[in-house]
Order: sequence, then C-alpha cells, then structure tokens
Amino acid sequence: MQRSALRTHPIRAVPSAPAHAAPPAPAWPSYTGVSQFVGSTQSGRLNVFVDPSLGQPARQNAQDLIADGDRIITANDALFGTVGGSVSVIIFALNGATDGTGGADHNGCDYVNGGAIEVCASFGDSARVSALFEAELSECSMGGNLCGVSTGEALSRWCASSTSNNALADFATAPGWVQDGMVNWVDQTRPTDQDLDSTGCGMAFISWLMSLGHPLSDIAPELVALGENGTLAQVYAALTGDAAGNAWRNFIAAVRALPNGVTSDDPFGAQAPAVSGMEPMAMAQAARALSALLADIAAGKSEHEILASIRAMTGSAGARARGRSKRLLPPRARAA
Repeated sequence: MQRSALRTHPIRAVPSAPAHAAPPAPAWPSYTGVSQFVGSTQSGRLNVFVDPSLGQPARQNAQDLIADGDRIITANDALFGTVGGSVSVIIFALNGATDGTGGADHNGCDYVNGGAIEVCASFGDSARVSALFEAELSECSMGGNLCGVSTGEALSRWCASSTSNNALADFATAPGWVQDGMVNWVDQTRPTDQDLDSTGCGMAFISWLMSLGHPLSDIAPELVALGENGTLAQVYAALTGDAAGNAWRNFIAAVRALPNGVTSDDPFGAQAPAVSGMEPMAMAQAARALSALLADIAAGKSEHEILASIRAMTGSAGARARGRSKRLLPPRARAA
C-alpha cells in the first residue's frame, strides 16, 4: 500500500516586525528648531520630542517624561472624569531657561487644537517637566471652556501640583494676591490666564475648598461644567449646598484666621505631603547619579571630570532665574 505524501513544515526564521517610523513633529506654538523624536509612552497617548542641541540633560528629561507620562495621563483623566486624547510634547529651553522656569505652552484648549505642547527643560529635575506637562494637559481636558480665564488657570496649576507633589512651588501666586490687597476674584472671574492676583485668589480658594473635604476631582468637573463665565462662588454653592453669596465672606474669614498667613498656593494644607521623603522620580534620578559616579570612579576619571559629570547630571547652575510663558507664567518679582 502506497503511503500518502507527508506535508513538511520547515522551520523558518520569523521575519522581524518593521520598525515603526518616528511620528512627524506637529506645528509647535513657538519652537522652530529641530524636533528630535525620543519615544512614546506605552499607551501611545504621548509622543515626546526634544531639542537635540540641549544634549543629554534634556534628553534625560524626555526619557523621564516617557516613563512618567502614562501616570500623569491616567491621573488627569481621573481628575476630570473623562478620557482625553493623544498629545505631543517638545522639551526645549523655553524662554531661554533650562530649569523649568520658562513654563509651558500650547495653542488651543482641547485635544484637537491644543495637542502640541511645549515644556521647558529642567536639567536634573524631571519632576518639574512632568508638572509643566500636566498643567497644559489639564487645559486640554477643559474642552475649550476655561483655559483662557483666571479660574481655569488656577485649576490647571492645581492639577500640576496634585500630580507632582508641588514640584512648581516657585510658581506660587497666592502670596502675591495677599500682598496686593486680596481683591475678590471669587464672585467674578477675570477673562485672562495671565493675571497673577486673580490666579492667586483661585489657588487659595481651591485650597480652602479641598480643606473642607471637596477633592480636586469634584472641583474640576464642576468648573468645566460652569464654563468660562462661571465663578468660584458658584463652585462653592454647587459643592457645599450653601448660597453662593456666602462664599467670599466665609473664605476671606478663613484666610484671615490662618495662623501663619498665606505663604504658598496651598495655605490650608489641603494637599497631603508625600509619604516618603523622596518621590519615585527623585529616587530614580538619585540612583542614576550614583551609578554614573561609580562608573566614573571605576573608569579612573579625574576629580575635575567627575565634578563636571555631577554638575551635568544635576543641572546645578546657580539660582533659578525667573521666566515667563504664554500659558503658565511664573510670578515676577514684586516691588517691596
């Protein structure tokens, strides 16, 4: 009996998957230099680019943002109770700064028109890059309703603070609002995101609301629902059930009762401190610095070379200079 022919199944090498081409850089709000693609987060919702002329410190910022980006995106979605879109970020010396004080920027206040985000490099302190990213990402989640007015600016800064353990403490505006006379920006909203006093009032007010037991994840959707014509007093009424007319009186009484006054954007201590003395990103940066130091020593580098390497890693270049940005503006020095 003749055997039927047997089918053969030769072993062949599996062809390699084609490498994904780097996505094209979008049109940035102001950056016109070379946009070097560094990578995307695992979710694919964030593409990160860098100005290659800034070298390894900026590239490290970019790599750290890729590692941290999905955490920020998830936290931002939770704050607004929505699922946002995809965005791109360019890290460069915004306003000439490389310590984060150049701020951050984007064009439109939604994911369609505002998905091209510019963030200032912050050599040796990538937590600030993450915070600046969240400040602009949160504005995309405002759906075009808020990010050009004082309430939206305060909300975006609080979103940045809440996801970064207040990495932008030097951007505080509430102390300046007190210094300038504590104008009532609770019963009215200023139609700009560039006024520090109305932003500062909003920061202190949100701190107060949170200290009363209303989390930022309740405040954010309420502000978005009210839109750019809504006021902080209306948010107070919606969350507490009290009359909006009582918001300013109760808030300013609480401010005046503070034993230490207003010295930060969270004068009521609503944001819990970190459980550990060192955040995960700071721990990772410290580990990299130690690893680099040990490698330099093992390589027999000179003391001068090792010191230069440490400076490059930590970005220690003296006191931070104040900068300004279109959307996230650090406080300027005030007259004594």
